[in-house]
Amino acid sequence: MDSYRIPTGNGASEYVEKRSRFLGLVQPVRSEDEAREIIAACKKQYHDARHNCWCYLIQDGPVRYSDDGEPQGTAGQPMLNVFQRQEITNVCCVVTRYFGGTLLGAGGLVRAYTEGAAIAVRAARPRVMSPCTVLQMDIDYGQYGKITYILPKYYTVTLESDFGAAVRMQILIKDKYIEAFRKELTELTSATVVPYELEHRFDEIPE
Repeated sequence: MDSYRIPTGNGASEYVEKRSRFLGLVQPVRSEDEAREIIAACKKQYHDARHNCWCYLIQDGPVRYSDDGEPQGTAGQPMLNVFQRQEITNVCCVVTRYFGGTLLGAGGLVRAYTEGAAIAVRAARPRVMSPCTVLQMDIDYGQYGKITYILPKYYTVTLESDFGAAVRMQILIKDKYIEAFRKELTELTSATVVPYELEHRFDEIPE
């Protein structure tokens, strides 16, 4: 599976279109239950609003959206499209509308709900989650310096270093760099250091 993005934290927005106020909220979620709790809380907080439209996407899980009384296809789906285009998942978005007295038409509604979601998601600072592997290596002290010198080239993250009779090191590395790292490690140590794969997971490693 390729990389995907998730919100770093919560994001909020306010967008005004012809006196209608659109309040956007984006929050990271890990389950459908969490998403539904956020939606319920927004409906309670903004009970006096005309509409509380929402969508959520769960990694390897459900994708849902609601127009909450707006004309079909003018709110929930456009909001959802914001996240799908940016490949953002594990996210819940609610855009609340306080009606300003002027009808916006289908096109105006799509633009307003899209903008409400887009501003909020930028505020949530999405981060990239990539397929990664935890590697473990047992390293002689004489080789330790040479190996740690090449690690930044592959943007690795050192998770653990145990200094005993030898150095047992665990690193996190993006899967796309493993083959090149193994090759250089083999050449550097004459194949005396062999990394073992402990875990595969999605994680964030800045480059």
